[in-house]
Amino acid sequence: MTSPSHSTPLSTAPHPLAPYGWDEGWEAAFAPHAGQGLVPGRVLRVDRGLCDVVTPAGVVRADTEFVVPRDPMKVVCTGDWVAVDPEGASPRYVRTVLPRRTAFVRSTSSKRSEGQILAANVDHAIVAVSLAVDLDLGRVERFLALAWESGAQPLVVLTKADLVPDATGLAYLVQDVETTAPGVQVLPVSAVTGDGLDVLAAVVRDGTSVLLGQSGAGKSTLTNALLGEDVMAVRATRDTDGKGRHTTTTRNLFTLPGGGVLIDTPGLRGVGLWDAESGVGQVFSEIEELAERCRFHDCAHHREPGCAVLAAVDAGELPERRLESYRKLLRENQWITARTDARLRAEIRREWKRKNAEGRAAAEIKRGRWR
Repeated sequence: MTSPSHSTPLSTAPHPLAPYGWDEGWEAAFAPHAGQGLVPGRVLRVDRGLCDVVTPAGVVRADTEFVVPRDPMKVVCTGDWVAVDPEGASPRYVRTVLPRRTAFVRSTSSKRSEGQILAANVDHAIVAVSLAVDLDLGRVERFLALAWESGAQPLVVLTKADLVPDATGLAYLVQDVETTAPGVQVLPVSAVTGDGLDVLAAVVRDGTSVLLGQSGAGKSTLTNALLGEDVMAVRATRDTDGKGRHTTTTRNLFTLPGGGVLIDTPGLRGVGLWDAESGVGQVFSEIEELAERCRFHDCAHHREPGCAVLAAVDAGELPERRLESYRKLLRENQWITARTDARLRAEIRREWKRKNAEGRAAAEIKRGRWR
């Protein structure tokens, strides 16, 4: 994860790239490359070894050959600020990627335990959740863990709110999501009626936002609504399960008419965690706070005496579903981290052996066969 950094906008005449987020911080980061005659730009789209880059002179098509290292975490991505060859070079290449302020990363579905950057230099991570289907709170928690870990501020947008005509029912749905998203704004929005769009537009007006969610969540429709024109293709969801059909196939960056930058992304089938322990902790902040009151500092919240987390579950103050989801995401994150960390793998094996031994001893005591 890269830590966020906020710089003040340029105080001089507006830079041609100012609408795309260019500021004094990026100018300072680019300065060494300016001395080499390179041109600054922001990546709008990456596709098959080429990318569209907006420069002070306009949008250019550039080759990414020099910014495709073996480490997938360093591959050029939509939202990156880059240095490209000057006008007149043919072909034009992206020569380097400026250090990222933030990055939204998930684990790939491959067996190589690699991370995949979905968007770079993002200030707001908007998680789109469709109200056309039953809420999957576990998936919301998973998205939020990655959003917090990215360094961006999460926001949950409940799309297709017009499909819930009952105001009381909609309020309950918002409340359900709010319980899974401490510290996160939850906003019901309808691209059909326009409800909530003004609030969302005010949020995204400041900085760069990335729109994330499953296929069928209404991301492209929301993008068109914020842009005020149909720039993204939209197809109806399936009536059987409400799922979409992947109309968006690349990540695209747009400037919004009211200010701000928006990155639309394809629907995500899998949302694997990637080194997101602190993000999980923020999603489940109430459990982390309870854990500080446990008798043992390394309490696993399973059967330990004096566990404040289990006491909260027994008292009905903490939903058991939340605790199970917390355990699941921590295990998954530990597993993916261990696949790239030999020392951690050894520690996990030792812990598993200890717990198995304790479990066998407890079983023997229960059966009265302890010797």
